Parts: sequence; structure tokens; C-alpha cells
Amino acid sequence: MSEPQGSAHFTAIGLVEDALRAALGPGWLVRAQGPVALDDESEPEPDIAVAPGGRRDYSREHPSRPILVVEVAEASLAFDREHKGSLYARARLDDYWILNLVNRTLEVYRQPVPDRSAPFGWRYASRELLGPNSSVAPLAVPGGRILVSDLLP
Repeated sequence: MSEPQGSAHFTAIGLVEDALRAALGPGWLVRAQGPVALDDESEPEPDIAVAPGGRRDYSREHPSRPILVVEVAEASLAFDREHKGSLYARARLDDYWILNLVNRTLEVYRQPVPDRSAPFGWRYASRELLGPNSSVAPLAVPGGRILVSDLLP
């Protein structure tokens, strides 16, 4: 499900890209709205995916093990939490963030666990809500701290 891209949504995607590139440095590919090959059944196109390596490393196949996936949400908030959250948890992605433009917060999801009641049979056990004055770092790069306010349009 993709929502029409309003100015705030599109701006936020760019801000997330810029902040992640600055925080992570070389050796990481920060891709906007490109496919991720999670498994044989799903190839979602998250707003942002971070994978090891560079752009040319994925010229023959899409990244399959991103270290971080970020969705920017306004109208899609419930879908991103339930549907996409379960999909990413099923793929055992350890770090899933939703930039919630409605409440101006960052929702950080971690620790995928099986849950038969979830849409894809998995969910995240950990959910942390971070306000604009908080900072966050990807699990794979603990030194790459980012201010939540830098992600918000």
C-alpha cells in the first residue's frame, strides 16, 4: 500500500536519508523507495532501507538483509505498524523504524518474535516511542546517533 506523497512525506524521506548517510558514514547503502528481497514471497519497497556495502553491490539483486528499514507514515500509520511490521518481523529484521508524522515521533521496533495473531505470524516484542528531543542509533551502528528532530520536516 502506498500513500500519495505529500510534501511533508517526501521531505521526511529525504531528511531520513541525509541523517542516516551522515551518521553511518561509508560502507553503508541508504536506499530510498527501492525493493528489498526479504524472501520468496515478498519484496516490499520501504521508504528507506540501509544495507551493507555500496550501490554497485546490488546491481544484480536487491538487498535481502537490510540492517534497518524506515517507513514514513501519515495515512499509512496503522498499515505500517500492523502489516509491514509483521512482514519485517517475519524476515527477522532486527531494526524497524516508523517516522510518525502525525504525532511527530519515531517508533522504534526491535526483537522479532513469533505471534500467530499477527498478519504474517510475527511481530516485534519491543516498541519504543521517541520524541523530537530524543536521539536514536541503528542497532548495527551504535555510534551512529541521530536526533529525531533531524528526521522531522
